[in-house]
Amino acid sequence: MSRGRRPERTRSTGTAVRSGSAPRPKRPRKPIYLTVAAVGAVVVLVVVAWFTPLLSARTVTVVGNAGVPSEEILAALSVPTGQPLLRVDTGAAADRVASIAKVDHVRVERNYPSTIKVTVVERAPAVFYDAPEGTHLMDASGVAYAIEPPPPGLPRLAVARPAQDDAATVDALTTLESLPPHLRPQVTEVSAATLPDIRLTLVDGRQVLWGSVEESEHKAAILGPLLGQPGQVFDVSSPDLPTVK
Repeated sequence: MSRGRRPERTRSTGTAVRSGSAPRPKRPRKPIYLTVAAVGAVVVLVVVAWFTPLLSARTVTVVGNAGVPSEEILAALSVPTGQPLLRVDTGAAADRVASIAKVDHVRVERNYPSTIKVTVVERAPAVFYDAPEGTHLMDASGVAYAIEPPPPGLPRLAVARPAQDDAATVDALTTLESLPPHLRPQVTEVSAATLPDIRLTLVDGRQVLWGSVEESEHKAAILGPLLGQPGQVFDVSSPDLPTVK
């Protein structure tokens, strides 16, 4: 009687191979000298940029200024010619330029290899008011920034104490800002004898009784059609019941 052959046994190698995926090839490691060289190159560039005149401020460009002379901006900027660009404190330089009264805000940038760019946004007058020392220009945020003649068509502000922190000033400026663009040039004066009593005087002498700043958008919307009616006094202080006299 012949014996059957024993079934072959497969030894486990300890490695699991999943069907449908191949073993990931090992990534070759970068030679360590390449890493060292890259770090060294960065260090050299930083040293060159920080200590040598190769990347230094040799040119300053000023854009956006109309009422402020470039010479005044450069003096406030105070960046020495030849100073490495990396060592220029652009934030401090911008603060110095922004201290000029007519400057609203400013951006100072490094443009490599050798230029400092200064972008200026000047204040725009919203109203003027008269004072013993002269005529003051004031922007829409209530900052009085210049004593000089107002440009043509600028409305006069008539309040007891023109100032950025004065409630009547703030409400008067808010009223002007709420007017549609085609109505603003018609206003020659905005006044507030008392806080809720804002009045507008138009170029033809007609008066607009605005009242408080509440519902300003509603008041501005009805004022345009209302001005098409004959009359001298247009009362929109209660916008649901406007009157014309």
